[in-house]
Amino acid sequence: MPDVEPQPWILSPSPHIHEGSSVRGLMRDVLIALLPAVLAAALRHGFDAFRLILVCASSCVLAEMAARFLMRRSLAIGDLSALVTGLLLALNLPPLLPSWMAALGSFVAIIIAKQLFGGLGYNIFNPALAGRVFLLISFPVAMTTWALPDAVTTATPLSAWKTAWAAGAPPPAFGETWPLRDLFLGIRNGGLGSLGEISEAAILLGGLYLLARRVIDWEIPLFFIGTVAILSGIFHWIDPTRNLSPLYHLATGGLFLGAFFMATDLVTTPVTRTGQILFALGCGVLTFVIRRFGGYPEGVSFAILIMNGAAPLLDRYTVPRPYGHRRTSKP
Repeated sequence: MPDVEPQPWILSPSPHIHEGSSVRGLMRDVLIALLPAVLAAALRHGFDAFRLILVCASSCVLAEMAARFLMRRSLAIGDLSALVTGLLLALNLPPLLPSWMAALGSFVAIIIAKQLFGGLGYNIFNPALAGRVFLLISFPVAMTTWALPDAVTTATPLSAWKTAWAAGAPPPAFGETWPLRDLFLGIRNGGLGSLGEISEAAILLGGLYLLARRVIDWEIPLFFIGTVAILSGIFHWIDPTRNLSPLYHLATGGLFLGAFFMATDLVTTPVTRTGQILFALGCGVLTFVIRRFGGYPEGVSFAILIMNGAAPLLDRYTVPRPYGHRRTSKP
């Protein structure tokens, strides 16, 4: 029997077996899932939608290339993560936003919120939302100027309700001004807000695709959306003249976009299932509190970024105990 040389042991960190998925594959699925929302935005706003998407996508890719080159690291743009960040940022912007502002937000998203933390996998906050919040704080008028397809500026349902509530005036007649079906589908009097708020049906379709492909889990979207629905339902039941119904909370704003596409970011959310549920509950509570009591009519972006900061703490206190070990008093 011939001598067989023993093979050396290969030591490597876990996981040792994986399903064969890759970052590029996951990002490709996200891009596919966003196509219905992109189509809805293009049908509603035409050139402005394409302009913002092109500016944000190209700026994010260029910013990533420049940052990686200056840090003397591989370009790594083939993983498509910068392209996803650009598309998500564009969907979080109003259609009339100037191109240079969109480009500035893209650089902040990639260079400050992502690369300065070490790049993909090390960033604490969702880059697209960080870019959006930077623009919202820096250019509040431009970021809260909404338009119909004919470029006539108007108020979104959430901002109209918030203005009336703050002034102590009767809220607008939502069923007459903004029929619920129009808001959900993004037709006629619906489709107001950022590019990603045109059609909740389009966002839901993309979210279901991600669930079917197992790119995301169901816990975060369900508990995020469900928390907003329950809290808004309680307040509406207490005083329906001063509080929007849960259906309008779900059919307006960026709740679906945030719940399916940004709160589920694998890097900036907890890894444990219990942590994800607590994360989603926190996002839902903060979103409703900001919508109802805060100075902004929408709170999804702020809620997710705040909970991004809490994600490591949630992981720390929800990590399962090793089998056979007792829980100690120290964390």
